[in-house]
Amino acid sequence: MEPKVLEVKELVTRFRTLEGVVHAVNGVSFHLEEGETLGIVGESGCGKSVTMLSILGLIRQPPGKIIRGEAIFMKKDLLKLSRQEMRQIRGDQIGMIFQDPMTSLNPLMSIGKQVGEGMNEHLGMSKKQVRDRVVELLDMVGIPNASERVDDYPHQFSGGMRQRAMIAMALSCNPKILIADEPTTALDVTIQAQIVDLVKALCDKLGMAMIWITHDLGIIAGVANRVMVMYAGHVVEQADVKVLYDSPRHPYTLGLLGSLPRVDGQHSRRLTNIEGRPPALFQEVQSCPFSNRCSYVIDRCRRENPQLRAVGSAHQIACWVDVPTDGKTKVVINA
Repeated sequence: MEPKVLEVKELVTRFRTLEGVVHAVNGVSFHLEEGETLGIVGESGCGKSVTMLSILGLIRQPPGKIIRGEAIFMKKDLLKLSRQEMRQIRGDQIGMIFQDPMTSLNPLMSIGKQVGEGMNEHLGMSKKQVRDRVVELLDMVGIPNASERVDDYPHQFSGGMRQRAMIAMALSCNPKILIADEPTTALDVTIQAQIVDLVKALCDKLGMAMIWITHDLGIIAGVANRVMVMYAGHVVEQADVKVLYDSPRHPYTLGLLGSLPRVDGQHSRRLTNIEGRPPALFQEVQSCPFSNRCSYVIDRCRRENPQLRAVGSAHQIACWVDVPTDGKTKVVINA
């Protein structure tokens, strides 16, 4: 096992709204090893992005509040750092690619100035050094005629090129961790594939660890080493990527995979859908959060919220019912 570059323990984040307190992240724990890619998947509103924003100190407080938890990076707990200390880490040692470059980029600043901003802040480089490095980065991420486009503004770039500029910005200070928050959502399918291949190649080349956040399990298959599945602010399954796709064990993961079309030449099958809706998060969940949508539900699911337990080597699920992929079910009595 490689050394852990990030370890998050029991992270809990709440938001106070007019309707009540939203329990957005509920005891999330995970780790990231040096050089690996962790995929975090789940439907919209499951807490994927809020988890990362909490770790990076980007939750607006109020209405948000981190109730408890730890996020150990380089022997420091990120959740206990001051704003100034976090500014020294964000963009320098931890880079982030956001999902919509048009709202993340400043329309009044040139691409070159925005990509070079982190270097000015953290590396103390001269103007010429920054400009040369920006051109190098834009060329690295596949923007043609980078030396001529460096002074262009975001509206002069296509959607795919804006996302490439965001990648260049995230990589500008050679971070130890790259967080990609659904970076292909706003792009068409062809450009999505190019961005996925680009980010994966750059991480391999530079030896960075990466967290890729998405609702698309199809993307994760070609990017991640390990996968963490989230539902209603909880982690419900964790496994190596091959294990998760070959032997998913949580009913929610089974539903997600069942909704993906097969393109491997097997006989066609009807796509499945997950009936019902996620629970409202205005109160802390005492039962399994997936119990109202689960076809394997038992009485215990409605009484107790299961904790993660091992079902194999490096494979954990939060479920009272063992659901092997052969379709036979075994109720877990003493979990």
